[in-house]
Amino acid sequence: MVPMVLLSILALYAIIERLITLNKRTKVSQKWLNSLYNQVLTGKTEEAKLLCEQNHTAIAHVIQAGLENLPYGLSNMEKSMELAGQNEVYQLERNLSFLAAIAAVAPMLGFLGTVLGMIEAFRSMAQATTAVTPQLLAGGIYQAMITTAAGLVVGVLADTGYRYILTKVDKTAYKIEQAGGQLIEILQESHKMQQAPSRKS
Repeated sequence: MVPMVLLSILALYAIIERLITLNKRTKVSQKWLNSLYNQVLTGKTEEAKLLCEQNHTAIAHVIQAGLENLPYGLSNMEKSMELAGQNEVYQLERNLSFLAAIAAVAPMLGFLGTVLGMIEAFRSMAQATTAVTPQLLAGGIYQAMITTAAGLVVGVLADTGYRYILTKVDKTAYKIEQAGGQLIEILQESHKMQQAPSRKS
C-alpha cells in the first residue's frame, strides 16, 4: 500500500501541474488575437512582436517565431512556426508519459499485492494449529483485496487525467495551427494591399 499511496500522490501532482500549465499557456483571448492581426495587417510588425512578447502563451510564442522569420519569406516563416508549434506541444505534453505509466502500473501493482496477500493468508492457515474458521479466511482475503481496489482507483485516476489532458493538448495544437494559418492569410492579404497602389500608378 505504501507504493500505491506514493503513486497516487505523484499522479495527483502530475495532473494538477499539467492543468495549471495548460491554463496559463493556452488561454488566449479573441480580442488579443484580433489586435495582433490588425497590427500585422497594417504592417506594424514590430508592434505585433511586442504583443507576442508580452503574452506568455503557446500561440504567442509560435506567432512570434513566425514574425521573427518574416523577412526571409513566407515559406521560411511557415516552417519556423511549424517547428515552434511542435516544440510548444512537446512542452505541453511533458509528464504525460509518466502519468500514462502510473495508469498502467498501479492496477498491476494492486494485483501483485493481492496475490502476495493471498499467499500470506494461506500460509498462515497452513501453519495454524487450531481449526481454520471462515472468519479467518475471509479476513485474510479482505485485507488482500484492498490493494486491488487501491490499484484500480489510482489507475482510473491517472488514466482519466491522462486522457483529459491529452485532449486539451490536441485542442491547443489545433488552435496553434489555426492561428498560424490565419496569420499567413493576413500577411498575404497585406501584401496584396501594398501591391495594389503600385499597379494603379
